[in-house]
Amino acid sequence: MGQLYGFPLLFVFLGGVAVVFLAHEIGWRLGKRNEGKGVSNHLAALEQVLLGMVGLMVGFSFLMALTRFDARREATVNLANAIGTTALRARLLPEPTRKETLKLLREYAEMRTALSTTEQARVVLLARSNEIHEALWQRVETLSVKDKEMVPTGLFIQTLNEMIDNQAKRLAELRNQIPEEIIIALFAICAVSCGFSGYANRLDPLRSRLPSLITAALVSVVIYLIIDLDSPRAGILREDVRPMIDLVKGLPVITD
Repeated sequence: MGQLYGFPLLFVFLGGVAVVFLAHEIGWRLGKRNEGKGVSNHLAALEQVLLGMVGLMVGFSFLMALTRFDARREATVNLANAIGTTALRARLLPEPTRKETLKLLREYAEMRTALSTTEQARVVLLARSNEIHEALWQRVETLSVKDKEMVPTGLFIQTLNEMIDNQAKRLAELRNQIPEEIIIALFAICAVSCGFSGYANRLDPLRSRLPSLITAALVSVVIYLIIDLDSPRAGILREDVRPMIDLVKGLPVITD
C-alpha cells in the first residue's frame, strides 16, 4: 500500500480515465467484427450485471472514504481539545516550567495547522512532535520528583497523556486510507463494463456510444472524488485544520 497514493491524484485520475476509455474503444472495435448480428440476451444481461457491480463498488468505496474522512476530522478536534486542556492546566505549574511548557504547546499546535504535502516534511514534523513530547514529559517528571503531592502537576500529567494518545490516534487516522487494491479493482471493473458497453453499442445499430462514454466519464469523476476524499494531504478536499487554527489564536504568546 502507498504506491498508488504516492502519485499525484491528477495523474491517477487521468490514467484511470485513459484505461476506461481505451477499454470502451477496444470493445467498440471488437464489436465491429461482428457488426449486424445484434446484441444477444446473454451479452445484454452481462452488461447490466457489470454496470450493477460498478455502482455497488462505487457506493461501497465512497462510504469507506467518507467514514475515514469523518474519523480524521473527529481526531483533529479531539487533539485540539486535548492540547487546549493541557495548556490551561500548564498555567497552574510553577515558573519557569509554566512558561517553557506553554511555549512548547503553542509550537506543537502551530505545527498542526500546516498541511505538509511532502513525505520529507511529514517526517520532520513527526520528529519534532516526538521531541516536544519528550521535552514536556521531562519537565513534568522533574516537577513530580520535587513534589509528588502537587495537584496541578498530577492534572497536567493526565492531560499530557491524553494529548499524546490523541496525537497517536490522529496519526493513525491520517494513515488509514482505502486499500489501493480496491481503487484498482474499481477502475478495472469500470473498464471491463465500458468495454462490454462499447461492444454492445457497436452490435446494435439503434444504440449510440455517447451515453456509454458519458457514463464512463461520470464514474471516473466519482472515483477521483473518492480518492480525493481519502487523501487528506493532497487534492482538493484537504484535512480540516480549523480547530487547530482556532486553538492557536486562543493560546498565549510566550516571549523570552
